Formats: sequence, structure tokens, C-alpha cells
Amino acid sequence: MKRAVVLLSGGIDSTTTLAIAIAEGYVAYALSFDYGQRHQIETEAARRVADSLGAKEHRVAKIDLRVFGGSALTDDLDVPKQRSQSEIAHGIPVTYVPARNTIFLAYALAWAEVIPANDIFLGVNAIDYSGYPDCRPEFVEAFEDLANLGTKAGVEGRRFQIHTPLIKFSKTEIIRKAVELGVDLSLTHSCYDPSPEGLACRECDSCLLRLKGFREAGIKDPIRYANK
Repeated sequence: MKRAVVLLSGGIDSTTTLAIAIAEGYVAYALSFDYGQRHQIETEAARRVADSLGAKEHRVAKIDLRVFGGSALTDDLDVPKQRSQSEIAHGIPVTYVPARNTIFLAYALAWAEVIPANDIFLGVNAIDYSGYPDCRPEFVEAFEDLANLGTKAGVEGRRFQIHTPLIKFSKTEIIRKAVELGVDLSLTHSCYDPSPEGLACRECDSCLLRLKGFREAGIKDPIRYANK
């Protein structure tokens, strides 16, 4: 039985990655984080997705990155709105959470040692994204080396592999892949700054990239947006 830990935020990318892992025959152990982000909508979406796709188990690890802050997602900073595609494509925005994927992958690696699993799936992509340094192939390769050097399992000869099936996909291609796999995208959540009712803002980088992807895919986005 092939087991895999799949990092699951409840967004389109991680949801599609979970669907891919299951389609490839892995028994999926989904891992999400309550890390002090501004809202709990993200973890609620992850629970819905894990149930819908049939993850073997879904755990939410509670950590508090607010102790460091430094991000609009964990600190009292404004989320950037209505940025152009060229602005989104350049620089590292204030929505970057310091070392987040490093921390998340470390937790996934710990759970993979215990299950045991040799495979970890991460839904990063380096095309339609907001310039985060921990979404790049170089980062993933370096973490895989670390995983095999710094664990009991790695030292004893078990090889860990970090899978990033969407790394070279555009958002449009990710959405088409999700539809191909029968994913219910109405269960997902992407917005950095939702309304108190949980509606997507339509203006943050994540909403703009999501809307662009659906538009180019010729598919209607099934989630609700705030009326602006």
C-alpha cells in the first residue's frame, strides 16, 4: 500500500494535488494547518475537500506563526488589492508568510516518518503564483535532500520524495486538471481577505489569479464573491 502525506490548504492547487495523489493510487493522509492566519475559512475548506476526495485521514496541526508576524496573513498589515498581473509577477508580496512551506514540509516529513510513508505531495506552482521563494523547484529539491539527510528513516535507507505535480502548470491548467479529475471546486477557498460572511473579496492577488484561471479555462468559478 502506497501512503503519502499531502499538504492541504483548501485552495485549488492543494486540492488538485490531493486528487492527483489519490488518482495515482496513493492512500492519502491530508495535513492542514491552523497557523494563526486571519480566518478559519481555510481549514474549514480543507476539511470539506479531504472528506469529498476520500483522504484516509485528515489532521489539522495547530501552530502560531503570529508569534513572528511579518505577513499580511498573520499580522496587522493590509492585504494588497487590485494589483496588476505585472505587479503580481514581480517581487515578493507582504502576503508571503516567512518560511511557511519549510515549516509545513517539516511537519509533513515528521508524519511521513511515523505512518510510514515515503512520499509527500505539495501543491506549489512556479508559473501563476505570487513570487513566493518557497514555491520554486530549487527549494523543493533542497528540502528533499534535507529530508533524506536529517531523518532516522533517511539514514536507514528509506528515501523520501517530495512530489510537486503542478510545479509547471498555469492556474488555467490546474483548473482544467481539477475538472478532469472530477474535483468539486465549489468546496475550495482561495481568498486572502474574505468578508465576515466568508465571501471571497475578488481583489487580492489570490482571487485575481483564481479568476484569471477560470476565465482562461472557459469555466465559471463556482464560489461566491462579495458584490463589489
